[in-house]
Amino acid sequence: MSDVIRLDVMKTYKLFVGGKFPRSESGRVYEVTDSQGQWLANAPLGTRKDTRDAVLAARAAVKGWAGTTAYNRGQVLYRVAEMLQGRREQFAAEVAAAEGLSGKKAAALVDQAIDRWVWYAGWTDKVAQIAGAANPVAGPFFNLSVPEPTGVVGIVAPQTGYGHSFLGLVSVLAPVIATGNTAVVAAAADAPLPALSLGEVLATSDLPGGVVNIISGRTADLAPTLASHQDVNAVDLTGAIASDGPGAAAVLEAAAADTLKRVLRPALDPAAQDWTIAPGTNRLLSFLETKTVWHPMGQ
Repeated sequence: MSDVIRLDVMKTYKLFVGGKFPRSESGRVYEVTDSQGQWLANAPLGTRKDTRDAVLAARAAVKGWAGTTAYNRGQVLYRVAEMLQGRREQFAAEVAAAEGLSGKKAAALVDQAIDRWVWYAGWTDKVAQIAGAANPVAGPFFNLSVPEPTGVVGIVAPQTGYGHSFLGLVSVLAPVIATGNTAVVAAAADAPLPALSLGEVLATSDLPGGVVNIISGRTADLAPTLASHQDVNAVDLTGAIASDGPGAAAVLEAAAADTLKRVLRPALDPAAQDWTIAPGTNRLLSFLETKTVWHPMGQ
């Protein structure tokens, strides 16, 4: 009997929309290379239609996720960290290839990303204490300011800076969903593999379908749809680093203004951004609204 030559099964990366893994509606892919220009994989080339589908999924998930107790949201985020820990080596390899880092440095970034999920998990039931207040009023009433999620947040994922491919992604995504929002992420165009693999982790982490949706492709195709879509309530333009064209931050901000979105602008020098620096609470507070409640006192 002759020996059978076995072929390895190559991984086909897919989008992550509504808790499922569809191919791009265009059926097209693009080549992803490492920092030396060597081919790594083909990623789906997301389109405006894919982005609109992702927004629909995110909108449908808002009510359920925003209504989930803060404690349970924290449990889900902690579960994400647990699942990431089990795939640490895979993510370290993807980060090393994407950013041209040594295995040791990439593993350290993945460890920080896991720790960041845990950190934000701990904030889910505490953010109301720094974003809310009991207000003194002239009358027999309790007056309370209570934070609420903004809704659907479009995220242009970081595309530069140390640790951008995964730690940066986690740093912009985790605070959005920790506070009860849902998200549509336009993955870093040149380094989408860690983001697409994160979708596989989220799908097995008790996160309801549609809370996070991840699209890969050209930023100039995906970001304008997020900025102009009427069902997106806010946009994080961290990864909008183009100097001009449809993916430039100024163009996207103008499109967002037409539908009165909240906008989080990119850093003044995105390339100098170091995602290993402790994030603080700014991003936790960026996509929250404040509801004021009056309640009669002593009746």
